[in-house]
Amino acid sequence: MDLLINIDVDDLARAERFYCEAFGLSPGRRFGAFGVELLGSAAPIYLLAKPAGSAATEAVNDTRRYERHWTPVHLDFVVDNIDAASLKATAAGAVLEAPISRHEWGKLARFADPFGHGFCLVEFSDEGYDAIATSRP
Repeated sequence: MDLLINIDVDDLARAERFYCEAFGLSPGRRFGAFGVELLGSAAPIYLLAKPAGSAATEAVNDTRRYERHWTPVHLDFVVDNIDAASLKATAAGAVLEAPISRHEWGKLARFADPFGHGFCLVEFSDEGYDAIATSRP
């Protein structure tokens, strides 16, 4: 099964610049003024132009908003050097929301992108999540 990541944004050009500069992604296919495919991560990321205030879905009475918001689904970008990657992300326009934290499995930095979406940078220790796994397949 393949995985595709879709991120709604209200400024496609700005979003493309941010995600390419912050994470070293490259533009792939373009879909007119409505979207762009970004390549270079484990799954392709599709930036989709959706205006603020537009209906999120027909089934839910909610609208898109691009100030900082919370959702239980977010992206984690795995990096080799969290300090360097954090500097790169903030230089591109991300907001670091808490100091880098250390855990048994590695380091974590929490951010918001310029469109209010939360994301994290993760630098795994040698053991990674195996350090806290309670079972294995």
